[in-house]
Amino acid sequence: MTDRTDRPIRVLVAEDQSAVRAGLVLILRSAPDIEVAGEAADGEEAVRLAAALRPDLVLMDVQMPRLDGVSATREITGQGLADVLVLTTFDLDEYVFGALRAGAAGFLLKTSDAATLLAAVRTVAAGEGIIAPAVTRRLIAEFAAPRRAEPAPDTAVLDVLTPREREVLGCLGEGLSNAAVADRLDMAEATVKTHVSRLLNKLELRSRVQAAVLAQELGLGREQP
Repeated sequence: MTDRTDRPIRVLVAEDQSAVRAGLVLILRSAPDIEVAGEAADGEEAVRLAAALRPDLVLMDVQMPRLDGVSATREITGQGLADVLVLTTFDLDEYVFGALRAGAAGFLLKTSDAATLLAAVRTVAAGEGIIAPAVTRRLIAEFAAPRRAEPAPDTAVLDVLTPREREVLGCLGEGLSNAAVADRLDMAEATVKTHVSRLLNKLELRSRVQAAVLAQELGLGREQP
């Protein structure tokens, strides 16, 4: 993970409503450790600017013209241009599920206050999910539910992981943060980050949320029956 201790977190704001976008920019600029790298009014512009500006994070509205936020998220994460934090009006709607499947790092309600927005940006930039563990577990369960009618993934997919990486994956399935995983498994938080990065690469997943869903589907983690 890139060390950002010596520079601000660069954020691209993608929101089609100019008033809402201006409000988001105002909030972000109020934080000394965050820099607004650019603004996009639609999904196509978001993808283009993400490629040109290479921000650390894209704050993405899911409902936008020309190219919707889900499709834009898929392109941005697929090309490894930036992490994506999606903005939505409703908790756990289909847009959110689509964005998470597309590789978004998490989601934030538009009704969130300024402090929550800034904290979410910092958390995602640090490589974490932005949802509290209890809510993450509910989200994961809802996200995985439509797929339960399909055959469960073969546990053979885990053969590429080391035993430690499997343990970390199980913790992600419980919605634990890196700090909580470190405490659970008695290791340094930096080591947890390394394990998460490696298991995502090995399993060809785009985000820790996708990893958490896979862990749930495979029955990993202490909270699984």
